Amino acid sequence: MKLKLLKRPQILLRNNDTVNVFYACDDHYVKFMSVSVISLIKHASQKREYAIHILHTDISERNMALLSSLSTENVSISFHDVSEQLAKLKNNLALRDYYTSTTYFRFFIADMFPRIDKAIYIDGDTTVIGDVADLYRYNLGDNLVGAVPEMVMRYQDIYGTYAEKVLNISRAAYFNAGVMLINCAGFRKEHIYRQFIELMNTYTFVVTQDEDYLNILCQNRILWVDMRWNAQITEPITRTKDQMSIIHYSLAQKPWHYENGKYSEYYWEAAKDSPYLSELRKELESFGEEGRKQDMAYGENLFNITVNEISSEHNYRQAIIPDVHRSLTRQDIIEKIARYELEGRFDEDVEDDPPGRTLMPNEIDYLRKDIKSRLRTRYAFRIARWFMNTMINKHQLIIKEIRGIENYRHLSSGAVITCNHFNAMDSFAMEIAYRKSRQYTRRFFRVIREGNYTSFPGFYGFLMRNCNTLPLSSNPTTMKKFLKSVNRLLQKGHFILVYPEQSMWWNYKKPKPLKRGAFSFAAEANVPVLPCFITMEDSPYPGEGGFPVQEYTIHVLNPIYPKDGLTKAENIKYLMDENSRVWKDIYESTYGVPLSYTTVEKSE
Repeated sequence: MKLKLLKRPQILLRNNDTVNVFYACDDHYVKFMSVSVISLIKHASQKREYAIHILHTDISERNMALLSSLSTENVSISFHDVSEQLAKLKNNLALRDYYTSTTYFRFFIADMFPRIDKAIYIDGDTTVIGDVADLYRYNLGDNLVGAVPEMVMRYQDIYGTYAEKVLNISRAAYFNAGVMLINCAGFRKEHIYRQFIELMNTYTFVVTQDEDYLNILCQNRILWVDMRWNAQITEPITRTKDQMSIIHYSLAQKPWHYENGKYSEYYWEAAKDSPYLSELRKELESFGEEGRKQDMAYGENLFNITVNEISSEHNYRQAIIPDVHRSLTRQDIIEKIARYELEGRFDEDVEDDPPGRTLMPNEIDYLRKDIKSRLRTRYAFRIARWFMNTMINKHQLIIKEIRGIENYRHLSSGAVITCNHFNAMDSFAMEIAYRKSRQYTRRFFRVIREGNYTSFPGFYGFLMRNCNTLPLSSNPTTMKKFLKSVNRLLQKGHFILVYPEQSMWWNYKKPKPLKRGAFSFAAEANVPVLPCFITMEDSPYPGEGGFPVQEYTIHVLNPIYPKDGLTKAENIKYLMDENSRVWKDIYESTYGVPLSYTTVEKSE
């Protein structure tokens, strides 16, 4: 299944807004970059003003003069020496193959130019065939960058594995930093440069270097723009001219080395107007078999470095990212569950969530009123469906049967969906049941914990924040907003999944004692509870720690309606008792044993 990126809305700027564009270059690379600058100017609107800023440390006066000669009435070109900024980083920069320190210059932009709130960054190995003012029009909101996915991560498995196993970022959510719309004001507010320095002093990335740092620091704050703004030659498809606005000759296949390479005709068309045309032709002619061998060596070197990083016990994810789930084996967890049951600690998780922070009211749009929230949610669901299908294809998620789906279909109002909680992926099973019910006019929401929303890292964190989740909060004002939103959604006919056991115990088959929250939501909104219970049996496929992957049977039981004439408190107790009863019946009839616990009652 191929992911399709959503187009984001473009909000027009005022006519007097200057389009600020940054390049990073050294004296050797000027001739190659000149083609990108020429092509940008050629496609710039005469009705707009553009400021091209070139960050450098060593561009000669001759080259400055040649580049400056390209400026027009509405496009200025200026040069900015970043030697002072670079000197502070020099000893910590990781460089390899054809990379130079210029690749890190983009981190300087926001702090060096405090009066610029938004800017475009473009790598020098590009050709512009559209008006960059159209990219500048995107409204970043609170996102830190506007970018497109990195095609190498998406389509070459080893690099996608690197993103996920080393950086803890989904290969589908890793962006290419060669063309970026930068929220400079956001970079300054979030102290991204300072965070970069701290991270660089903590860990050195050697695969995609500064791009890795950017992806980690901007994670979950990315506005996915149209792919036309960074048409990478590493993408397996070939785009037509009208599907591209910036062509990116990423990695080693440069058009000044390979005249017949992918999209190279656009580069050479623009190069005709470059003051370096003769030098570019000479570069092309002198690049022979040895040069091609060197490019192959670069590719092999990158592959080997990536493999080493993935297999290293001291890579970024292993060494830096706290992951308590890895610190316990599956056997440890089973033993801990047995101890917690014995002690009656049913509402405590046996696997700790990441350390959380308080969710403030202005951080969450529960009702998805904002267009950005809705678009981000749609994109997140596309990724989630891809991920869910991948798990199903790999037999990591197995739905054997859904029983009682008619109970879902017959609902004529909103409902609180309850389910037992035994796996971080069980909400995917509930998502499948919802889709099987074909209740598409009504949305499916999930109540989650505060820390899972505010602090969960990587790919799962992205889903936690964007897949119609309703996070709880320790902030009273946020909780008021949560309760009001839950009631509104239920009144409008939507479904809300709540795990009333509160805790998650891995592959625990028994129903645990229930908390009243879910039933309070239903009683307040006067909507039914739809109790669901998932039973499990071993499959022939091995899973975590060698334990068999479980095959799920999803039992959708009869809805339980609040009773007329009862107070809210009485209805909460009634709904909770009935939910416990039907769960107990399903457990006993499926597994053929009476429900009992090992809990030892405490003496008075």
